[in-house]
Amino acid sequence: MKKRILAALLTMTMALGMLAGCGGGSSSGGSASGGETSADDGSKEVNLVMYVVSDRPAGQDTVDENLNKLLKEKMNTTITINWIGWAEYANKYPLLFSSGEVFDMAYCATWLNFANLARRGAFMPLDEMLPKYAPDNYAMQSETALKQATIDGHIYAVPTLLPTYITYGAIYRGDLAAEAGMTDDIDTWEEIEQFGDWLKENHPEMEVIDESASGPEMSLVWERMAGNYEIDSGNRYIFYDPSEEEPKVFALYDDPTIADFYQMCYRFGEKGFWSKSALSDTDTSKTQNGKAAIRFHNIDTWSGYTVLHPEWDFKYGVMTSEIAHLPFTQDCMVISNTSKNPERALQFWNLLTTDQEVYDALYYGVLGTTYELNEEGQFTILDSDLYSTSAMWAARTFELNRNQAGVPESYDTVRAEWEDEIQDGVGIEKYTGFVLDTTNITTEIAACQNARQQYGWPLELGYTDPVEGLAEYKQKLIEAGIEKVLEECQKQLDEYRASLG
Repeated sequence: MKKRILAALLTMTMALGMLAGCGGGSSSGGSASGGETSADDGSKEVNLVMYVVSDRPAGQDTVDENLNKLLKEKMNTTITINWIGWAEYANKYPLLFSSGEVFDMAYCATWLNFANLARRGAFMPLDEMLPKYAPDNYAMQSETALKQATIDGHIYAVPTLLPTYITYGAIYRGDLAAEAGMTDDIDTWEEIEQFGDWLKENHPEMEVIDESASGPEMSLVWERMAGNYEIDSGNRYIFYDPSEEEPKVFALYDDPTIADFYQMCYRFGEKGFWSKSALSDTDTSKTQNGKAAIRFHNIDTWSGYTVLHPEWDFKYGVMTSEIAHLPFTQDCMVISNTSKNPERALQFWNLLTTDQEVYDALYYGVLGTTYELNEEGQFTILDSDLYSTSAMWAARTFELNRNQAGVPESYDTVRAEWEDEIQDGVGIEKYTGFVLDTTNITTEIAACQNARQQYGWPLELGYTDPVEGLAEYKQKLIEAGIEKVLEECQKQLDEYRASLG
């Protein structure tokens, strides 16, 4: 899914140009400054129209009918949910806001170009409406989340209340680690190599590290272990150190430790920790299917694996030096600038994010028909061919969201510990709302991405000499225009830092 999203961003950026004159939709919802809105006491029945991005489940009518019955009783409101499928969202989503179509609300996200759409007038400003019509939701928002939702001085989205995290690490087979006598967390490169050596000797039928045509992610882990973070999720060859007073961006090849990293990768490759044909291997599910023992990814991927195979006792070794949230606008809700009912939309959102009954009805459906709950309150979708959880991911809150049945208790325990550790606006947390605008460097970004895949990925998998390969990779990135990209990244990062005061 990530590859499909990233590949579509260029198409979406081009489509955004059509939005330049879209800001003047008819509305009762306020002005460019988020001004006074008409009162809504709930006496008038309103049908809200909401868009989400995903493929519509075959049994969605059952969910909608139940939800609307509940909303009619609680707030004299019904809702029509329109779905934009994965095959069409790249073109259809931005056009939704430039077509003049009248609707009320939509799912949005950083990867759906929230900031650029806001700047082009696609959304209604919420400066005064959000605290007035969704006061409970507003009170739960962190200062960081509201800053991330603020573009050019105005709040244009309601951020998610379910934190997600930048942490990366080793997801590995706990049963095999125990067999190897490694009972402590595997969270260093030395331990990974030790485990890999044991696996090669005792389970030669398995790949040690799950690598495929989607590309390696070990360099990302290496940098995050050192406290460096990528400038953008699509450009994981440019990093900065957020602990610096004035962070300076740098290319991966300028990290003074990177030669050691590629030497390690070459050694891992020589030991056969992954296939020699990994970059042509389209199988991206080897860890969850028992063909590989280790994968580098995040805590939610780990929890998903534990649900699929509890018998393998999957463990998660965190390999990120600092814990921080992903942007709270990674999932957010926006009010269309054409909305006729922005007040009611926000009243609905306030109810949805504070009322467990309404939340369950939207997110999981009908108890006993579309889903069931176990004694711990964890859910199971009863027929995945007919039903799914909601695609309005922005509605999730830390308090109301349910884990899927089978997720271990440690998942919530670890996340609670992270919440205690994170300091609002400190370290990388200060910069997680930064979104790179690639408008001025589109050509160079595409060329650098090509250089990364053609020269960086083979180097990271030990297919090329670590010394000669690094020199060639650097030269190809320079030829692709990385110096212009670095300059633009630095300019935007400086501006973002200045905007935080």
